[in-house]
Amino acid sequence: MGTRRRRHQHHGRWVVPAVAPAAAAFAAAGLLLVVVAFHCFLSPPLGDGGGGGGGGGHRVVRRPNPPFLLNKPSELRRNVVGTIDFAVPSGGSKLGEELWASKLASNFFGCSNATKAFADAKAVTEPNRYLMIATSGGLNQQRTGIIDAVVAARILNATLVIPKLDQKSFWKDASDFADIFDVESFISSLSNDVKIIRQVPDRNGKTPYPYKMRIPRKCTAKCYENRVLPALLKKHVVQLTKFDYRVSNRLETNLQKLRCRVNYHALQFTDPILKMGEMLVQRMRAKSGRFIALHLRFEPDMLAFSGCYFGGGEIERRELGAIRKRWKTLHASNPDRERRHGKCPLTPEEVGLMLRALGFGKDVHIYVASGEVYGGEETLAPLKALFPNFHSKETLASKEELAPFLSFSSRMAALDYIVCDKSDVFVTNNNGNMARMLAGRRRYFGHKRTIRPNAKKLYSLFLNRTSMSWETFSSKVQTFQKGFMGEPNEIKPGRGEFHEHPMDCICAKTKGRSGHSKPHLSNRIGEAMEKHASDGEFDWRDLDYGENTPLGRDSSNETDSDMHELEDMVSD
Repeated sequence: MGTRRRRHQHHGRWVVPAVAPAAAAFAAAGLLLVVVAFHCFLSPPLGDGGGGGGGGGHRVVRRPNPPFLLNKPSELRRNVVGTIDFAVPSGGSKLGEELWASKLASNFFGCSNATKAFADAKAVTEPNRYLMIATSGGLNQQRTGIIDAVVAARILNATLVIPKLDQKSFWKDASDFADIFDVESFISSLSNDVKIIRQVPDRNGKTPYPYKMRIPRKCTAKCYENRVLPALLKKHVVQLTKFDYRVSNRLETNLQKLRCRVNYHALQFTDPILKMGEMLVQRMRAKSGRFIALHLRFEPDMLAFSGCYFGGGEIERRELGAIRKRWKTLHASNPDRERRHGKCPLTPEEVGLMLRALGFGKDVHIYVASGEVYGGEETLAPLKALFPNFHSKETLASKEELAPFLSFSSRMAALDYIVCDKSDVFVTNNNGNMARMLAGRRRYFGHKRTIRPNAKKLYSLFLNRTSMSWETFSSKVQTFQKGFMGEPNEIKPGRGEFHEHPMDCICAKTKGRSGHSKPHLSNRIGEAMEKHASDGEFDWRDLDYGENTPLGRDSSNETDSDMHELEDMVSD
């Protein structure tokens, strides 16, 4: 900087001492740099609004611009030269209980009992038909496979062998089914529906080797009868590999209800997982009474696969682009198109702004379930500034308490699942497996508030947020989120998964006669959802990307193996 200004009293006036010409030029240049830097600091973020970040290992990449300028503790403010002042209030709205729970929830209840037409398992199970299942992906992707395995066994009138969990994928979790789920509860709860055994009986002192095959995604009952049953009749023991989303959404009502009995009643976590999960819930309740649980997916691999851009400049494009190249069959990314179509996960900053706009104040406690966040603490900073009461299983429990779970990704995910399920409000920045499974469960058990971003509409709002007042922004968020708040009468726009919308298992109470019920939604609505949910239509949220192994007899090669590992890296 130039010569420091000093005070000299001369004839009653303050004067600045003489400065050499070179020093004056240097001072002017320094002043110009300060002005430019200050202007950049106050300028708005890149159009895609937030995100940012470094690569793996939580390495932080400096964002082009900071998301907020914190003027005082009571509020966060975006000061932009030439635009309306975008002041984010610290307090919440006056909506009160309506914000935390639906007024209509008490009018509905879960109803998954089988009808009289659904025969007992003992009457329909054929001898010498054994179905084995090899699941795929993370905990919740495997959960879908386990649920549908029971349905597949029922369609085939076969005995189901306890499903084999994925131990070879990216997650490297050596847990068996019995390490995560209560086997006895699983077998006994479903004894009237499907015969389930721990292992295939020996033949002549030897364990039969299964015939391995893979079937198409969203395979109908007729598909199973045509593709799997002939092999089962010939080989007697068949193993279906990479079993995730291999049963169609469109099944007859009793099979849909069977799905619900498996998912919401038979499939229970082991006692150690349940006890630890409940302890985390109790510690959250001790802090605030009620709380929000946020499932935040912002891992580098998932972001790379999405093909979206999150404002991290050329460094982000280079790092995520390098990861994306590892999927050979992916088309060239088009970030603007993905955002316009609502296929990009919200950044942590955007989630925070959405929640504040909906009416949740700074005093609300948030439990965050997430993996590695791209950009590390710098990416999380805006969310933490908006909601400083920020918790996770790592902050609520000691290392000693978490020690039995730390080396097992699926068991750690199960703890997050429990806390998110028990939360008063569940929020997600994506619509992946865990988000969908929890949304369906929360609908079944009382339509607990579940918020899913209307990403397609919020895209343009986040893009232009600095050109409007906070009141306008907040009003638009509330308008756009209607139909995405977990209300009983919501219909999911576009395609839907049964695990997210178990409509056949939710009934409405008849007025004045709580013992009687009628279907929650009409068949016509269900058909409308199916029309959008075409069997061949998937994106990164479906988590089985670029599959190209031939159907039928299972086969693999080195390229396939690499592809499957990459697919599983972004599954949950």
